[in-house]
Amino acid sequence: MEHSNCEAYGNFLAKAFCEGGFVMYIIAFIGLLALFLIIERFISLSRLTINKSSLNENLYSLILRGDIKQAIAFCDGKPTPLTNTLKAGLIQTLNGRSDEEIQVAMDAAVLRETQKIEGWTSFLAVFGNVGVLVGLLGTIFGLIRSFGGISEADQATKAQILSAGISEALNCTAFGLFVAIMSIVMFGYFQIRIGRAINDMLESTMNLMNLVVANRDKIKR
Repeated sequence: MEHSNCEAYGNFLAKAFCEGGFVMYIIAFIGLLALFLIIERFISLSRLTINKSSLNENLYSLILRGDIKQAIAFCDGKPTPLTNTLKAGLIQTLNGRSDEEIQVAMDAAVLRETQKIEGWTSFLAVFGNVGVLVGLLGTIFGLIRSFGGISEADQATKAQILSAGISEALNCTAFGLFVAIMSIVMFGYFQIRIGRAINDMLESTMNLMNLVVANRDKIKR
């Protein structure tokens, strides 16, 4: 679509997309993928996390009483990576396994559950990098259009062609950077949340191991 026809668009975004050329739609597609992943990660991490203080208060009191079956049932009622990890250790405890076997079961559970917590988060970094590169591609196309068209145009239309090409280049650059900044910032935010969730799992496995060792004589089978 020609630059002059874009003036008909009153909306800023619609006008920018028109002036930015077809590369803008590629950037928009990447941006929608990133936005979908951000929403999915917010929902998933909210569902996969549990209040650690509340968990400790309820679960550890059951372990201190030696009621391992009830502790396992409590974990079943609140299925999250943290409770699933502790459940793996509790099952081994109920079966009378050694401390080493209990720890190995929980370590294996941490590895499994970490994959659930991380999900597709790493793709946000990919979308950020691709957004910058596609924006740069649109910038190059715009500059090629500007200077390539000038060499073939008459004096009256040179300014119009130059304006259209520069507008295409700048719009692609701006929107590519916007998608990249959004993706990379949210990637960093989710990495922090994921790191905290993994640390909670590791800390809780150590606490559970200490409780089991100190209260083996109270365990009911």
